Amino acid sequence: MTNAIVIIVLSYLVGSIPGSLWVGRALNGVDVRQHGSGNMGATNTFRVLGWKAGVLATMVDLGKGLLAAGVIATIRITPNLIELPFWNPSVLYQMIAGIAAVVGHMYPVWAGFRGGKGMNTSAGVLFAITPWSMWITLLVFVVVVVSTRYVSLGSLAGALTFPTTVAIRKYVFGIDRLDASIFVMSLLIAAGLIYAHRSNIARLLAGTENRIRTFKPARGMAGRGEL
Repeated sequence: MTNAIVIIVLSYLVGSIPGSLWVGRALNGVDVRQHGSGNMGATNTFRVLGWKAGVLATMVDLGKGLLAAGVIATIRITPNLIELPFWNPSVLYQMIAGIAAVVGHMYPVWAGFRGGKGMNTSAGVLFAITPWSMWITLLVFVVVVVSTRYVSLGSLAGALTFPTTVAIRKYVFGIDRLDASIFVMSLLIAAGLIYAHRSNIARLLAGTENRIRTFKPARGMAGRGEL
C-alpha cells in the first residue's frame, strides 16, 4: 500500500504542473484562463497564444503523463502488496499513476485547482503503457479533427477508441501483454474525459462548439493583436 500512496501523491503533483499557465506567463505574460474558452489546456493555449506556446504546452502535458506512468510508477519502497487475479501489478501501478496524473492536471494544486481536461496527459500515460494502441487512437483523433474541424469531437472519439482498441487487441487477437487492468482503467479514464468534456458535448449538440478555421500554424489571439 505504501508504494501506491507514494505513486499517487507524486503523480498527482507532477500532473498538477500547469504547463499552459506557466508557458503563457513566460512567453506572453498572459493567463490563458482569462481568454478564449477559459480552459487551462493546450487547445486553448493554441487559440489564445498561437502555435509555439501551444506546442510547448502540449509537450509539457504529454510529458507529465509519460513521467507518471513511465517513471514514477516504477517506484518500489516495499514489496508489491496489490494482487488482483489476472492483473499484472506493474501495469496496475502504471494505471494508478496515470489516473493520479490526469486528476492532477484537471484539478492542479499549483493553480488553484482550475486545470485542463486531461486529454494530452492521458495520451502521455497511455503512450507509456501501450504505444501501439495509442498510435491507433491518435490516427482516429486526427481523422475526426481533420474531417469535422472539432478538436473536442476528436478528443471524445479518441477517449472511446483507446479502450475499444485494447479490448480488440487483447480479447480478439489474443495479445497477452495487454493486461486486463489496462482495459478496466482505460474505461475509467475515458469516463473521466467524457465527463470533463460535458460542456463541449452540450455545445456540439447545440451547434455552437468552436471549430478550427484553418490548419495553418495558429497565430492565436496574441498574434492577431486581440489581447
